[in-house]
Amino acid sequence: MPYDDHNVFARILRGELPCHKVYETEAVLAFMDVMPRSKGHVLVIPKAKVRNLFDVSSNDLNMVMEAVQRIAVASMRTFEADGISIIQSNESAGGQVVFHMHIHVIPRFEGVDLLPHTTKLESPDVLAGYAERLRTALNAG
Repeated sequence: MPYDDHNVFARILRGELPCHKVYETEAVLAFMDVMPRSKGHVLVIPKAKVRNLFDVSSNDLNMVMEAVQRIAVASMRTFEADGISIIQSNESAGGQVVFHMHIHVIPRFEGVDLLPHTTKLESPDVLAGYAERLRTALNAG
């Protein structure tokens, strides 16, 4: 299937839709998931037009994974998480909903189940607060 320039992440990259940015480089954008499965749920995407893991270049994938690792480490500290889930789905049968490659970085807490996908739209104020805390942690090293 060809890349769809109208998917929600492509629109975020073009500035047509807002997001709560956590981290950005020339090749990667990370932002808060608006329907988080846990407190601090972040999405990390390549800026390249890639549908999923099957389309991404090894260079872009490496840059995405470096960002994922940095955000995971910062999330553990920031949210005092007990663990982190890293989720990346491909094609509908694999659970992919938005067809722009993305990786979920989800803080996990003992005894707390993940919310089901697309359960609740989180308040923009809450997301802005989480994003600010993560940016501070990332800038601190």
